[in-house]
Amino acid sequence: MIQKSTIDRIMEATDIVEVIGEFVQLKKRGANYVGLSPFANERTPSFTVSPAKGIFKDFSTGKGGSAVTFLMELEKFSYPEALKWLAKKYGIEVEETVEAPENREEELRRESLLIVSAFAAKFFHETMLDTDEGQSIGLSYFKERGFTAETIKKFELGYSPDQWEAFTGAAIRNGYKEQFLVESGLSVKRDNGALFDRYRGRVMFPIHNFTGRVIGFGGRTLKKDKNVAKYVNSPESEIYHKSNVLYGLYFAKKAIREQDNCYLVEGYADVLSVHQAGVENVVASSGTSLTTEQIKLISRFTKNITILYDGDAAGIKASLRGLDMILEEGLNVKVVLFPDGHDPDSFVQSKGSSAFKKHIEENKKDFILYKTQILLKEVGNDPIKKADVIREVVESIAKIPDSIKASVFIKECSGLLQIDERALMSELGKMRTAKAKKDEQQRQQQNNRYSEMPDEPHFFDEPVELEAPATAKEETSQEKEIVRLLLLYGNKIIDWDGNSNTYIGPFIIAELSDVTFDNPICKSIVDIYRSDVENGDLPDDATFIHHANKDIVNLTIDILATKYSLSDNWYEMHKIKVNDEQENMRATILGGIFHLKLHKVKKILDEVVTELKTAQSAEDQDNLQIKYIRMKKVEKSISDFLGTVITR
Repeated sequence: MIQKSTIDRIMEATDIVEVIGEFVQLKKRGANYVGLSPFANERTPSFTVSPAKGIFKDFSTGKGGSAVTFLMELEKFSYPEALKWLAKKYGIEVEETVEAPENREEELRRESLLIVSAFAAKFFHETMLDTDEGQSIGLSYFKERGFTAETIKKFELGYSPDQWEAFTGAAIRNGYKEQFLVESGLSVKRDNGALFDRYRGRVMFPIHNFTGRVIGFGGRTLKKDKNVAKYVNSPESEIYHKSNVLYGLYFAKKAIREQDNCYLVEGYADVLSVHQAGVENVVASSGTSLTTEQIKLISRFTKNITILYDGDAAGIKASLRGLDMILEEGLNVKVVLFPDGHDPDSFVQSKGSSAFKKHIEENKKDFILYKTQILLKEVGNDPIKKADVIREVVESIAKIPDSIKASVFIKECSGLLQIDERALMSELGKMRTAKAKKDEQQRQQQNNRYSEMPDEPHFFDEPVELEAPATAKEETSQEKEIVRLLLLYGNKIIDWDGNSNTYIGPFIIAELSDVTFDNPICKSIVDIYRSDVENGDLPDDATFIHHANKDIVNLTIDILATKYSLSDNWYEMHKIKVNDEQENMRATILGGIFHLKLHKVKKILDEVVTELKTAQSAEDQDNLQIKYIRMKKVEKSISDFLGTVITR
């Protein structure tokens, strides 16, 4: 367990805008920052970061919290993992309570896979640098490809010995469990239960996740045997899902943000060579077809993608249709084609960095226009084929969500296709109408499925209360109001009567010493607050924003985060006065306290009435009536204070 003093240092050092900015493209708006949600597919920013409060709130999904919570939600970190990631980022040494190596078996499953993957990357890298076999085969290969020692170190390139159990044996000797060696794909289990190395005799390309941890590998053989697969990649695992990963993104994300553009290439070597040439905003889909998840990863940092193709015309044509996905996500796509016989790797290695950058600048074309030109070359003067090309081009334009941008492409393509612009607009309208109709039908079918469901859940043995009673909702609301007041104003001083000052938080806690909270999250927050006050501390909202209990964090963020706020010059512009609860804090605080007390009293009265109906003895009835009269007096005194009228 990480010590509290270390957690405090981590929280003090953490800049939430800086942390989230590594994952989401943020723009300043007033006192806050906004961006597109990394948790949902949206085109209008609803994701807000408040540097003053140290919190984020995603209004499209309801997620919110601190920098720690963000890492837990996005990267699926555990609480300690998120803290350690932040500690590493800010150079803070993590102090933990004693947890010996033998406790490794108790590590979380996901963390165990990450740990063994990190060990493997270190093993392959050191094997290449420190052994004769590694130097003569692995290191010499990378040097022949033109990769510098700095690149080799930065990307943790390595070599797996051409032996059946070199890595597996080393991992087991170092205490790593066979279960995680197999689940990570590093080792393969034979029918007899023995393990052997998956990547033996291959140069190794570690694959890093968004935060820099190794989650998988690509292994390339150097043998000429056609029966041996050129590349072997990690199988799907709990930490590695190839459709969600872009090779090199960890090293490219900063440059992508700064350049507002992402170069997309095909393979590992392309990324390494282009990055080494000083063009660091480059990633690869690692030989897999581009996926929607990968496109969304890029869209966190930029809306501009430049595809760098090699000279293989057949491969280009095959990939054109798949690139429509990028347009659907609202990104701008440009294409650069390299001369025959060259890919980005070979071109930059042979021509140099300056020539590479110049070639990109002079040859990049918008994807729609490029696609139109490519398809037109194939059809010649065949009118039927040309009609098919026109439909295919318009289909791509129809994917673009921005209608103005789509209109511009229609105008450009009408000249290339030699067809009237109005005809293309008409075809575009038909396609969009058809899509809208199809979407509506799907929504209607979904609604019909719900409407066909029985009114009551007959599959339960007993009647099921699907919604909490109004009184329970009201009670939760009143308890949340107390929590809100503690979080917002607990550490502020109030002048109650012109003669005495006191902190609001301890005052609320003292006034509610006779009240039991029923909502478990509200109760937890109040209990923590009470405990700190009794120990002489005055907690602030950061205590709960950074709490390990996710439910406490969620409620805190829901209370603190607001989607809208009045501008500073609202009154000057509109001459509309908006009530501010802080203008009369005494009424605000006492109102919250006594509304909750009033509700608790009413609940007790209801319980007494229920008990009176079933009371057997005269003594019980007398005691309940006395209790009822006493609670009615309490109810009246609170109501008189609040200025309300009792109608019971």
